[in-house]
Amino acid sequence: MTPEQRFLEDLRDMQEAASEAVGFVKDVTGEAFERDILIQRAVAMTFVLIAAAAARVLAGSPSAASEYPDIDWRKIRGWRDMVVHEHEPLDWRLVWDTVQADLPALIRQINQLRHPHIQGE
Repeated sequence: MTPEQRFLEDLRDMQEAASEAVGFVKDVTGEAFERDILIQRAVAMTFVLIAAAAARVLAGSPSAASEYPDIDWRKIRGWRDMVVHEHEPLDWRLVWDTVQADLPALIRQINQLRHPHIQGE
């Protein structure tokens, strides 16, 4: 796989996981989200997947990542540590806000990046 193909695959992985997270909370209120451990865990797992793909971009395609500074690759990479290694309980309100505002924006950004490359898909 070429570095370009790997980059596009990582973008696709990020986009799919972000879309899943948005879908998990589509018909849920913030209050219901804070009480529903199944949805919380599902969304948290998507954060891990998004972060892992961002880490692969930073490691395998650092020049590509630097070409797209509008995406905060390092911050996104840190989501995994927030979910996996945080000793305090997750701030579910912050997670909710991220899913509501940041993930739709990330999906749009990735769509813009992937759009010129979609011919082969």
